[in-house]
Amino acid sequence: MLKKNKLYYPGKELKNKAWVKNNSIYIKGGKNPIKFWGELAKEILWFKSPKKTFIHQPPYFKWFVGGKLNITQNALDRNLKERKNKVALIWEPEPLEEQSRILTYYDLYREVNRLANALKRLGVKKGDRVGIYLPMLPEVVISMLACARIGAIHIVVFSAFSSAALKIRLQDTKAEMLITADGYYRRGKIINLKQSVDKGIKGTKVKKVIVVKRAGNKISWKKNRDLWWKDIIEKEKDECKPEVMDSEDTLFILTESGTAGQYLQILHTTGGYTVQAYITGKWVFDFKDEDIFWCMADVGWATGHTYGVYSPLLNGVTFLIFEGAPDWPNPHRWAQIIEKYGVTTFYTAPTAIRMFEKYNGKISKKYKFESLQILGSVGEPINEATWHWYFQKVGKGRCPLVDTWWQTETGGILITSLPGVGPFKPAFTGLPFPGIKFDILDEKGNSLPVNKEGNLVILPPFAPGLLRGIYKSPKKYKKTYWSQYGNKIYFTSDVAYKDKNGLIRIVGRVDDVIKVAGHRISTGELENILSKHSNVIECAVMGVPHEIKGEVPIVFVVLKKKMSLEKVKKELIKKIREEIGPIVKPKEIYLVEDLPKTRSGKIMRRILKRLFTGEPLGDLSVLANPECIDEIRKRILSKA
Repeated sequence: MLKKNKLYYPGKELKNKAWVKNNSIYIKGGKNPIKFWGELAKEILWFKSPKKTFIHQPPYFKWFVGGKLNITQNALDRNLKERKNKVALIWEPEPLEEQSRILTYYDLYREVNRLANALKRLGVKKGDRVGIYLPMLPEVVISMLACARIGAIHIVVFSAFSSAALKIRLQDTKAEMLITADGYYRRGKIINLKQSVDKGIKGTKVKKVIVVKRAGNKISWKKNRDLWWKDIIEKEKDECKPEVMDSEDTLFILTESGTAGQYLQILHTTGGYTVQAYITGKWVFDFKDEDIFWCMADVGWATGHTYGVYSPLLNGVTFLIFEGAPDWPNPHRWAQIIEKYGVTTFYTAPTAIRMFEKYNGKISKKYKFESLQILGSVGEPINEATWHWYFQKVGKGRCPLVDTWWQTETGGILITSLPGVGPFKPAFTGLPFPGIKFDILDEKGNSLPVNKEGNLVILPPFAPGLLRGIYKSPKKYKKTYWSQYGNKIYFTSDVAYKDKNGLIRIVGRVDDVIKVAGHRISTGELENILSKHSNVIECAVMGVPHEIKGEVPIVFVVLKKKMSLEKVKKELIKKIREEIGPIVKPKEIYLVEDLPKTRSGKIMRRILKRLFTGEPLGDLSVLANPECIDEIRKRILSKA
């Protein structure tokens, strides 16, 4: 990798073997995006080819109109010709003494078909909604694919969510079937998942519950409703004809939390999602036959759907899923897994990277990571200090670091730097994916110049995998995404700017912008400045009301090593003054042990803000570490 004015470029060896080697792909994609995606769609197997590539009836649109396909035929059947005995899935359990499970493409094909036949026998039909409330087990992958095989719509619910969160998702989608497990391991303890199910399905339409025996823990059982996974599949045939799906038929629903804390049941369709999941994985991670890909995201999140399951299978690569926490039973577990299996591409969140940095000071000496070829970042903007640590200590300065921007709503990666092209710039996500049009607008809808912050939007023809609606809520769909700039511009609710090279930097959500004495300041920009301090491992900034200035920043900081509060305050305020000015001096800085975040790595600033405003905190089951809230509350009260 070569360094030039803070820009990094791929090495010659990687560039030569990459699927995409030069900038001409951007010119081609920008000239005629519809034709561009139409050509890419030909790489997918169709029962019937699309009649028209794109139709736009604002705010609605369709891709690959008239096309008929099944995503599992592309993910499984197609791979049986040349990859029948190739490893598709590696499952690493949390307990060190337990054996991993390996499934070839043929193994996975047969298991999916058996469950698909069992679901059909139980009365599940095309268009029916099936809840999946499973931990990171092979069965969660099999369940998703089995639903897709028969045209049922899967609704995956993160297994760490509470019974109340499960209930909301089941009620909203009116699912009548749920697939779950007795329990699972998390940090050495067995979590009784079935207990949450029994509470969560009360008041829903769920009639049957399929249970995977994982932990062998004692569970309650309701005859004629509860069914063991093993019992329902053991006599089923391992062949099941894939359902013919229209390109615009719904593939899955995934719940996203809106900015005001409301639930958005995001709806994704089959054709556009399949094409986008396939091609973005192929180009962004440069998938090759010999690759072993590890996306650390749980399948309860969009990243786990697209790059933890579908994209690797569509590209015929081997992928890994892990049941446990990456720092359990020791802080190096994640590194040990990479070396154990020879992972070639590692895709994780900045929060996880910062955790690795915090606990793995000597990592560069102990682990060589020789198998790694590409690093990926996802989930939130990555600050410069974290970018450099990841690039130097994990990638050893030789692996392209593809930061990626996308949303649950977009279905796949839409901004990044392609590994065979570059450039890679610390804290900048990269260029719009070929064939996707972005702009950065002010409040009146005017395009902004270089280095000017504004609202990030997607322009027609959008992306094939972009959401087609919010389930049973067209008004919410229009208001959330198509009201800010009219019904022809998709509003991402993110704030961004671009540099002279066209590289885009995401600075935070629209609701993460604070106004101090009339000045708009993004919390993401402030956090990036604070993270440059050598002793800051992680931080969060939010605005709180102020009677004179309107809002003022409040800062929470996690340090690498102990340091006096007064010294930290002095140094951090100096840094802010130097890089922005005195106008944004924080009202208060708190030293904390941890910050509230989801298991996908997003810091929940909304919850931190509510500790000041007195609003209800909401459902804390979305957090990976809810115990940190009490500690933070004590720090705040001690200053009151």
